Amino acid sequence: MTPPPDRPRVLVLRALGLGDLLAGVPALRGIRRAFPAHRVVLALPPALTDAALATGTIDAVLPAEAPGRAVPALTHWPGPPPDLAIDLHGNGPESRAALAALHPRYLLAHAHRGPGSRPPPAWRADEHERARWCRFLAAYGISADPADLRLPPPAEPSPAPGAVVVHPGADAVARRWPAERFGAVARRLRDLGHRVVVTGGPGEDRLVQDAADSGGVPDGDLLTGGLPFGALSALVARAALVVSGDTGIAHLAAAHGTPSVTLFGPVPPALWGPPPLPRHRALWRPGPPGDPHGTVTDPGLLRIGAEEAVLAALALLRPTPPMGRPTGDGADAGALHL
Repeated sequence: MTPPPDRPRVLVLRALGLGDLLAGVPALRGIRRAFPAHRVVLALPPALTDAALATGTIDAVLPAEAPGRAVPALTHWPGPPPDLAIDLHGNGPESRAALAALHPRYLLAHAHRGPGSRPPPAWRADEHERARWCRFLAAYGISADPADLRLPPPAEPSPAPGAVVVHPGADAVARRWPAERFGAVARRLRDLGHRVVVTGGPGEDRLVQDAADSGGVPDGDLLTGGLPFGALSALVARAALVVSGDTGIAHLAAAHGTPSVTLFGPVPPALWGPPPLPRHRALWRPGPPGDPHGTVTDPGLLRIGAEEAVLAALALLRPTPPMGRPTGDGADAGALHL
């Protein structure tokens, strides 16, 4: 991946999950526009390489991952130091230090850069993730629009065009709505004539099977094993609706403009939710803040009933089995405080 020596390089660190990558697309687009002659390299887990390249914002990936959401080492960076390093990973000193260890010519990071340096942009805990990184870049003169999150539809055909996609999985138990409730949603939509497919990520086959069994979904409509990104992107882009928790596939639905019903807890949609458009419904029960990476399902998430999710889904679906998806942008937020 070493470029010609006369082409400057930008290294961006955001070594997190699919949802984090997609929430960072507006910031990455700003970086791409600001440095059109540079080679932009994104450090993130290698499993996300296809997704990162599909954003059209980067030239290459530097494989980098660590357990959980820890900061990975970047010492395998090839060639001379990057001309510019940008920390989109977090606000702590660890991510800043990982980039600083490469001795970039310039470094942009939330963490303070030492005595006498210009103070970095303030970290705001109440800020939406897309807006946070665009504001961060703006402090350094790089323009980025939080609404610039859309991805082009993939050329790959969908494995289930026009279907409702039900995705019971999430990276953490705290954000997993019970499988039987996803199954209840699937059963109701199937009873009304909609095709429903159930998906899951790697290691979530049991969860997929449980939701499908509860919903009476036939084995032929179970997409197990974790679809490759191209197939998942095509599935979501050409779906009638996506029903999921607060996880990567919800961000993919927003990126493709596909109608979605997303069940939030413990993190509110104000911080990680879809754009405020009528085609998205964010179900959320306000309550005490919790750990989005916790090992127990969030109590607020459990207060959302299956019937509430069904009603939100039906509000976005045509009365007969859809062949495509509704279009049109609007101004209402689409958040149901049920």
